[in-house]
Formats: sequence, C-alpha cells, structure tokens
Amino acid sequence: MGRESDLVKSKLDHLGALRTKAINPYPYKFERTHTNQEFHQKFEGVQPGEMLGQRVKICGRVMAKRGFGKLFFLDIRDHSARVQLMATADKTPAQVIDLLGLVDVGDFVGATGRVHRTAKGELSVFLENVEVLAKSIEPLPEKWSGLQDIEERHRKRHLDLIMNPEVRELFVKRSKIVSFVRRFLESYGFMEVEIPTLQSVYGGANARPFITKSHAWKSDFFLSISPELYLKRLLMGGYDKVYTICKNFRNEDVDKTHNPEFTMMECYAAYWDYNDLMELTEKLFESAALEVNGTTKISFEGKEIDLKAPWPRIALYDALKRFAGLDVERLSDADLKRLLAEHQAEVMPFKRGLAIAELFSKTVEEKLVQPVFIIDHPKETTPLCKEKRGNPDLIERFEPFINGWEVANAYSELNDPVHQEKIFLEQADQGVAKGENHPIDMDFVAAMRYGMPPAAGLGIGIDRLCMLLTGAKTIREIIFFPQMKPLK
Repeated sequence: MGRESDLVKSKLDHLGALRTKAINPYPYKFERTHTNQEFHQKFEGVQPGEMLGQRVKICGRVMAKRGFGKLFFLDIRDHSARVQLMATADKTPAQVIDLLGLVDVGDFVGATGRVHRTAKGELSVFLENVEVLAKSIEPLPEKWSGLQDIEERHRKRHLDLIMNPEVRELFVKRSKIVSFVRRFLESYGFMEVEIPTLQSVYGGANARPFITKSHAWKSDFFLSISPELYLKRLLMGGYDKVYTICKNFRNEDVDKTHNPEFTMMECYAAYWDYNDLMELTEKLFESAALEVNGTTKISFEGKEIDLKAPWPRIALYDALKRFAGLDVERLSDADLKRLLAEHQAEVMPFKRGLAIAELFSKTVEEKLVQPVFIIDHPKETTPLCKEKRGNPDLIERFEPFINGWEVANAYSELNDPVHQEKIFLEQADQGVAKGENHPIDMDFVAAMRYGMPPAAGLGIGIDRLCMLLTGAKTIREIIFFPQMKPLK
C-alpha cells in the first residue's frame, strides 16, 4: 500500500473509532469566543510562562500535529490566523489525550482551554477539551512537494487555498479591490444595476459568444459578451449614472490576461464625455492602489510602476510616431499592408483605420509600461462611439495602458439613432464578407429613437486591475475557479 493509501486507512480507522465512542465526527456547530486573530490581538500582552485563568474557545483546521514525550501540540488555522494548542499527559484530562490520538492533520477541531504563553514565547491554548468538528478522510498534500504544479493548483483551488496562505491573502485583496470599486463609484453618484446574462441578441463588443438553448422558447440564447447596450437603455429610461460589476463570456483564446469568463465593471454617466471619464479612471486606479497597498507605486515583474494621477494623454497616431517611428498619416494603404505582413498580421477585409489600430497593437502596446491614456482612435474601431470633434476620421475613445496591457476602454457614446443604425448595418455587412455573423440589436436602436442623453461609458477589466494591484502573473491566479481544459 502507498503512503496515501495508508493515511486514508488510518483516517478511516480513526473515524470508526470516534463513532464507536458515540462521538459525532460532524457536529452541527461550535460556539467560539474568538477568531484566531482576535485571540492573538486580545492576549498579546501575556508574558512567557504565564497562564491566565480565562478560558477561550477557538476552532480551525489542524495543520500540524507533534508530540514530545508527555507534551502534545497541534497547530490550527482558521481564516484569520494560526494558533497553537497544547496538552500534557499529567495536566490535561485523560479523555482529551485519548481523543487527540484520533485527531489527524486536516481535521477541523474546536478547542476549549486557558490562555498560556510558553516559555519560548508561543501564545497558546492549554487544552481542557477538544471536539472534532469535521473529520477529514483524504490526507493533505505534503507542504513542499505535494502541490507544486500550477495547473493542478488551479484545478484544485480548495487545496491551493489550504496549503498556501499567500494565495488566500491574494483573494482577500481581490475582494477588497472589488468592494472599493463599488464604494468609489457610489461616491460619485453611480447606482449599481443588474443586466441579463442570458440574451436573445448579443452585442456591445466584437467577440464570439457562447450559445445555449432555451427549452421554454425553443430558441438560442447567448451568454453576455458585454453589458453596454442594456446600461445605455437605463440612461434612456432616465437614470443619470449607472454601473454594473458582472461576468462577461467570450468564446475566444485563453492566455495569461484572457479567460473565457471574466469580471467587468462598466459605468455610464449622462451629460459626461470621455474627458470626464479619463479623470474618473485615473482617480479610481490611484485610489484603489492607496486603499489596498497604501501606495500608488507597484512592482510588477521587476518593473516599478506609479499609478499616481494625472496620467499622460497621447493620441493614437502620435503614439505610433513616438514609440514606433510610424507616421501613418503619410503611409499609403499598400504601405500599411506591407507593415502588417512584416508583423505577421492582416486585416481582412482591409480597412485603413483597423489596419492602423492593428499596427498600434503590434508595435506600441508592450512599450506602454507607465500609465497612459491612448486617445482618439480610428473611427472604424467601434460602432458605438461619437466622432472626434473637428476630425470625423477619429472617434472620442480612450484606452488606458499599464504594463503593456489595455486595462479599460471608454467612449463619448454615440446617441444619434439614425447614425447608429447605419453603422450597425455596415458592421453586419462587413461580418458577412468575413464569414462572421454580427447580429443587430434592433430593439436597442428602437429604444434610442426615443432619445438618449449625451453620455460617456467606461469598462474596466476587474481581473486585470486585480492582477496589477496584487502582482498576480496570470489571470488564472486571480480567479478562484478559472476555466481549464477538461481532463479526459
């Protein structure tokens, strides 16, 4: 029998022994007096060798168990901290000593005892009673060699969280970031709303959707690729500022910054334009960094990045000149096609604005390490944005880049229903030419005909924001349960 099989057999034997003693190994609850962190905070002043008369009740998972002659020690950990339990053969009740023999690493236990700091300075609970709260059957991985494969960690996140405190802390920080984003937006008067995840027509982004079937309506439905068109309907309905934090689903490639299911924050403000949203965006990133890290400076893969506002604004054409030496306004279509080919890229069917945007992606993006807004994109890049004032070949769109990543996307929103329908129809025709299906949400166009106020909209990828502020190297590290290739 292998080591793991031996351990499982031992654990099952202990489980049987508990039942023989009429001890329920899975009781309903345990009334604790302190979390482990509260225990450390309240009794930090206890001196080495001191034993208090006060009794406490704490609980957690057994992470280590050891004995030295008549001394017995267990380390237990709850969500907040580790605490040492101790017992001695001569001072601890015999039934407690017996029960400790049936407790294994991995079990959840509740401990009752007196507060004591050992001569070596370890704040502990001197046991008077111990209760098994949940008997584990499978052994935990070995600390140093049992759970090292990254893919295995992501597939078995429960074990990853048990064995790696730093992973648990990373997700605590993620939770704080998301909570802060909500508070920040609400301080500006935004109202949180919900949008449908199942949609009969998908839109708001150029992406391949996931498709499912409705048995009730005998038709296809799509998982949301973007909340945009629904949030704009709420502006039409009379709300001035709305936001959602939701899941988007895009049936596309997976890499270190892309997951098929990801978390997006989108917000829309009536009577704003993209200039207002640039100020909001840089303030949000700066404030989030201060909230969770205490500084605007982050270190990512050896790069020192400062999120302090204000951030530079650079027009996309100017960025191509500055970072790639390309004056695209002087280049012919043939020149653009040649440059695309040199970078193993193509745009089919060819559109000049899309070609320029693709060249920017290939030659400039990775160089944008410090925060910067890339503004005024070619009009062909999105059908939902207003033309730039004074230059109808461009649109009032910005993308902030940090660490070479696009971390958000925003527009001065198009609100002309006739122009919007025209652009949607052109986009659909282009999709047909490429063998793609771009559905038109005519219900959205019809709603806009009742009037949509001037507005600006912003989308921020929450996962990438969390990667930046936590130092996570891949998006899978910052998602509890990332999509993984199914095992056969």
